[in-house]
Parts: sequence; C-alpha cells; structure tokens
Amino acid sequence: MPHTEIGGHRLALSNLDKVLYPATGFTKGEAIHYYASVADVILPHLDGRPLSFLRYPDGVEGEKFFTKHVPRGTPDWVTTHEITVVSKTPLHQVFIQDEATLIWAANLAALELHTPQWQVGHQAEADCLVFDLDPGEGADILDCRMLARWLRERAAQDGITLLPKTSGSKGLHLLAPIEPTDSDKVSAYAKQLAREAEADLPEHAVSKMAKDLRGGKVFVDWSQNNAAKTTAAPYTLRAKPRPTVSTPLTWDELDAARTPDDLVFLTSDLTRRIEADGDLFAPLLEATGPRNGRAKLPS
Repeated sequence: MPHTEIGGHRLALSNLDKVLYPATGFTKGEAIHYYASVADVILPHLDGRPLSFLRYPDGVEGEKFFTKHVPRGTPDWVTTHEITVVSKTPLHQVFIQDEATLIWAANLAALELHTPQWQVGHQAEADCLVFDLDPGEGADILDCRMLARWLRERAAQDGITLLPKTSGSKGLHLLAPIEPTDSDKVSAYAKQLAREAEADLPEHAVSKMAKDLRGGKVFVDWSQNNAAKTTAAPYTLRAKPRPTVSTPLTWDELDAARTPDDLVFLTSDLTRRIEADGDLFAPLLEATGPRNGRAKLPS
C-alpha cells in the first residue's frame, strides 16, 4: 500500500486505481490528485466549518454514505469539534483544516464536501448568504441564469454582493459574504427574496419545495441558510457521471454562456482556471474575523 507524508503526517493511500466514475474511467487516485492540486483554494472555504461527507467507496454508481459524525478510524491528528446546533444530540464532526486532512478524506472516497453557512466560532450565525437555483424538468442552468441576474440586482439594493458558482450538477449557487447573523434571520431574508422572484417572474421561478411545481421552472432554494443544512463547498467534486466540480464563475462568463455545456467544469479544467484567475470566491473569505467589510442584512 503506497504512503505519503503531508505536514508531518503519514497517510496510507489505498485502491488508487479503483474507478470511481465509470463513464470516464476517473479513478480514486485521480480524485486524490485533484484535491491535492486545489488545496490552496479549497481549504480556506472549509476552514472552521464542520464537514458533511458524501462517500462513494464503490464509485458514483454504487452505494453512498452520508457522514456527519467522525468516521471510525479517524486519525487523532484530524481536527474535530462538538456541534450543538444541528440536532438534539450533539455531533462530533470533522474539520478539514489542512492538506493532510483533505487527502485523508479523499482517500475515504469522500468525493463531495458540504459545509454550513456558519463557522464553529459562531454556531448558527451565518457569515454567508446562499441561494441554490435548481432547475426543474424542462429547465436548465441557462434558466437559472435568468433568476441569478434577478437575485443579483435585488440583493444589491440591500448592499449585498452575490457571487455565482456552478453547483457541479444542474444548477447554480449564489453566495454573498455577510456579517455573522442568526441563521433564522438569514433564512427569512432569503425566503423573502425567493418569494419576490416568484412574484416578479411567475413563469420562471418557484419558491416552494414541492417538486410538482417545478416543471419548466427554477426552484429558488432559500432553505440552505438553515443552521442545520449544508451546501456543496466551492471546488468540491460532485458525484455525477463525469467528475464535475462546483466551480466559481465571473458574472461575465455566466452571461457569455450559450449552452448548458459551457457551464460544466471538470477536474481537468480547474488548474488552468485557478492559475488564470485565482480564487474567484476570495471575497467570501475577507473580513471573516472582524465584522467590517461584510454586508449587513436589512432589519
């Protein structure tokens, strides 16, 4: 079994040739290599946030394991914390604070990394606002773009700057840095904007979760601002037929897209993008300690 040493920690890497994405032949070794290559940009977005893993030990067509608790056999050097706000029973969750832990998780076939909108130092106080734009049957990511533009303009009226990224699946995520604010208040604000979007664009937007309402429309999911919910982290792999990545975008390239495929990014695209543009989601990381420089939600 091959080993590697990262940050003074010795890791055993297993089954590197195992195919996790059968449609493309993408292997576990390639997934580990991907996470190592983007460590510098993904780690700041995971810092201080409890991780929920989606593990696919037999590949994306096999059984998945949704993991919130610290997995058995977790090394003692992996950072963990007790989380008290997401369930009646406290959880002990993993925090990916360094490259060694990131590679350890990738070796567990934890392809998808999901985080809440708050950090452990202010549990249930969100420092990010999020909208998940999810196209229903007959709609696609270009329909999500229409809603993204509407939400961008509406949020800007309240001094909030939304940033777009692909979900890595069918839709778009919009996030904005905000002052740490009670998650219930953030959820209420996001729900208000989702309802306004539905009222203004009734042929295109829906704010209710019922799937039978989504045909040909985009569900503006505001609920991921709830303290107990999570969103796919920037730069995480997604468990789709191809190794797609939840990829930060510029508004200009979102506007320039002519087809849905123009907004699909694979692991092989990310190194070039990061070398050219850096971390397009860096504004989410600014002023994470002091509250200066982050938008305040309207009262």
